[in-house]
Amino acid sequence: MSTKIFPTAQDCQNAFYEALERCNLEAMMAVWAEDEDIVCVHPAGQRLAGQAQVREAWRQMFAAGPNMRVRITQQVVISGVMLEAHSVHENITVAGEQRPRAPMVATNVYLRTAAGWRMIVHHASPAPAEPAAEPASASPKILH
Repeated sequence: MSTKIFPTAQDCQNAFYEALERCNLEAMMAVWAEDEDIVCVHPAGQRLAGQAQVREAWRQMFAAGPNMRVRITQQVVISGVMLEAHSVHENITVAGEQRPRAPMVATNVYLRTAAGWRMIVHHASPAPAEPAAEPASASPKILH
């Protein structure tokens, strides 16, 4: 059982991304609810349910060691008394890569427990490509 207390869902989310960047499995699992009803979906991955599957997926992901930075943008928060959902763009920079990666769209769901806020769902997928910008027109458009 984790002794770490997250007073807010945002504190829990900050700890999640810090553990991700540091490839710290114990810190990562401290963020998650100690419950079998947790769900994690990595980009293009299967749905993982329960402590064992979630822990094993993070263990495998962290095996290569820390090599990335994650910057969160476009956060939208939906709050309730016991539940909070964060929709974010994860902007990931990997050491040694010349070009930035396309952002991931992630949904993180947090539950208020007796031990503070804990993650119960993390679902990430590639963000759709930005639409191409319209070419500048030499003449103004007339609407009527």
